[in-house]
Amino acid sequence: MQTSLSLIAKVIIWDDAKQMAVITLEFRTQVIKVRLSRSRIIVALQNSIHTFAFSSPPEKLSVFETVDNPLGLCCLSSKIIAFPGRVLGQVKVVESDTGNVSIVPAHGSALRAMEISPDGEVLATASETGTLIRIWATSTWTKVGELRRGVDHAKIYSIGISPDNAYLAVTSDKSTLHIFDLPHPHGPSNEGTNSRSYSSRGSTPVGSGNDEALDNKWGVLGKIPLLPRVFSDTYSIASAHFELGDDPQSTFGAVSATMTQIPGIPGGRPVKGVVGWLDKHTILVIGAGRDGRWEKFVLTLGDDGKRHCVRNGWKRYLGG
Repeated sequence: MQTSLSLIAKVIIWDDAKQMAVITLEFRTQVIKVRLSRSRIIVALQNSIHTFAFSSPPEKLSVFETVDNPLGLCCLSSKIIAFPGRVLGQVKVVESDTGNVSIVPAHGSALRAMEISPDGEVLATASETGTLIRIWATSTWTKVGELRRGVDHAKIYSIGISPDNAYLAVTSDKSTLHIFDLPHPHGPSNEGTNSRSYSSRGSTPVGSGNDEALDNKWGVLGKIPLLPRVFSDTYSIASAHFELGDDPQSTFGAVSATMTQIPGIPGGRPVKGVVGWLDKHTILVIGAGRDGRWEKFVLTLGDDGKRHCVRNGWKRYLGG
């Protein structure tokens, strides 16, 4: 894929086996994000989502208007496409096969992040407030859980769900990676430490399960009625510090001429705190500091019987 920021913005699909471009899509405004599946190409612009059949030549299927979407929020599974609606905080969901549309009133403020689980059963959303991640069952669009990142406002950078659909990871401008048990419509939201699998690799701890699950976060206070909901919310099972970096955000920030600039990204620098799961207990977080790097974290079970998130390594990927 290649995005050109000229007068005509282009999305180019490259076939590496044939060593040639097989699909080219042109737009009159900047392309912010592209999502691909075996059957669909989704292109996010500032105020619209364009869907195409993944064919040669590509067939344009539909165009949906959205609120301002500077982050290009959109995600897809084999059955649905989800993206911001025309009202702040709403998620519009389109069924790929039927074209049926559902509207989910997810938040009261603008959306900041969203992600669909690998099995397609769960959609996670966060708003610009940054205190809660809400979990929605894609079969009924009912809310199956709320996960509290913290009590103070934060800018959510990224949400990622583990390949086995058991955990959710989230990063924010607090320079903290939080790991949660993922509420799921086909299972309990917290299965306990004995029913999970963990890595036994040795690492140097950089964070631990200080933000534990519901029963241990506030103890008996979480069971007293009429107290503020912050005492009864579900908190992360483990957390760790990641390198935030001091470069401006790629969406709006200017870049010094001495820094390595990345073509096709507004501002020339990568977005900070991007989360990806390498396997069911290994998380990668990509930063954007002066020496842009990725960090690897592993979810482990400590000698104290608690789950911990430990840093297992890091590597620079950009020049200064």
